[in-house]
Amino acid sequence: MNRQPTSRFKDYTQTYFTQGGQLDAETRSELILTYTPLIKYIAARLASRLPAHVALDDLVSCGIIGLIDAIEKFDPAKNVQFKTYAEFRIKGAMLDELRALDWVPRSVRRKVTDLEKTYSDLEKKLGRPASDEETAAALSLSLEEFYKLLDETKAISFMDIDLIRQKHLEATDTSIVETFTGDDADPFAALNIAEVREVVAQAITDLPEKEKLTVSLYYFDELTMKEIGEVLGYTESRISQMHSKAMLRLRTRLKKSLQG
Repeated sequence: MNRQPTSRFKDYTQTYFTQGGQLDAETRSELILTYTPLIKYIAARLASRLPAHVALDDLVSCGIIGLIDAIEKFDPAKNVQFKTYAEFRIKGAMLDELRALDWVPRSVRRKVTDLEKTYSDLEKKLGRPASDEETAAALSLSLEEFYKLLDETKAISFMDIDLIRQKHLEATDTSIVETFTGDDADPFAALNIAEVREVVAQAITDLPEKEKLTVSLYYFDELTMKEIGEVLGYTESRISQMHSKAMLRLRTRLKKSLQG
């Protein structure tokens, strides 16, 4: 189910860029207006996983900047549709702004680190993904306290699969291992895209079935958390927790692969 808006400019822009033309100011303005629903759609999906103090309007403003950047830099020779390229740039501009804001408290980052270590230790010990009960016990928490912890840390996009699709990752002098071991590590700052795709694909395959379905329905079928809940028969809150667990497992697997 693809819920993203389509554009009546799709074929026109592709042909125009192919011919090497330069878009005039009027056409640029029309493109921005036409793709505004796409910007709002991406911003809303991103904002749904962020704290309330991160303003949706700020994300939309960054998305507009990303769209203008896409219009300026689009190269039809790369055999990519303009809408696809624009989506990359829009999402990338929003993520860059979030990184710059450093909106995640250090205390929350520490909780994420503790959760990752627990999942990693348990998987190594058990030879399989740990259940909620096993994870809660290892953390000396009740199930209710464990689910509350997942809710507290869900705002961090530990392993946002959409980031893997970004084609404009910046170069860095930091090694992959250093990137993943720092307290404020950004797991996408120094990755080889082909390597990430391979590791993540296998990691998704190894997820518990319900978490795998959640990831598939959210990232590839583009359902909302509420819609996934209706499909799987769970509350929106429970689906959000499944998503958080899946992201923790994926990031843990990625760290292990890159450090091994």
